[in-house]
Amino acid sequence: MNVIVVDDDKLVAISLKTILENTGKISVIAIGNNGKKAVELYEHYKPDILLMDIRMDGMTGIEAGEIILSKYKDARIFYLTTFSDDEYIAKAINMGAKGYILKQDFDSIAPALQAVMRDQRVFGDEVITKLPKIMKDKPAFDCSFYDISPKENQIITLIAEGMSNKEIASELFLSEGTVRNYISTVLEKLMLRDRTQLAIFYYTKMI
Repeated sequence: MNVIVVDDDKLVAISLKTILENTGKISVIAIGNNGKKAVELYEHYKPDILLMDIRMDGMTGIEAGEIILSKYKDARIFYLTTFSDDEYIAKAINMGAKGYILKQDFDSIAPALQAVMRDQRVFGDEVITKLPKIMKDKPAFDCSFYDISPKENQIITLIAEGMSNKEIASELFLSEGTVRNYISTVLEKLMLRDRTQLAIFYYTKMI
């Protein structure tokens, strides 16, 4: 996996390079320090993933991401930042970013990038808690597009609202075993791994 790292703190960028390359599965092919450089590096190298900060001098990571995605629709942009502002998260999701996690989650960076390479979208725990508020005006879930039944749609919605299997069973007058079976089927249909990814899918599926 070839990755470009862009961060205005050179020490952070170098540290990220070391952490990622120590996995033996990731090669950091270039490092930049602002949004303009991110665009230049992306166009030159066409990496598998662009790992980028948001607030940088001159052009921000959000602005750079918008420019890159306007030219390269399949670009994998992943934000690693100290800022969990709703506005930044919403812009990142709306533009089609593949992930958004906070820098204190350093241990999760490499696994997150590997998940993105499997065409998954990855958001940190703090970001996930903000999704219901940020995405509240999104269109209704299109069941038919994903071959999801109305009952499965109800269960997805309740999971996204944070309900446990027991609570969902009580809400829908089902047994917990039946709820588990529904969830397994939905995860298989959507090619997702777990409930967290299902909640993320619910809040980002129409983008």
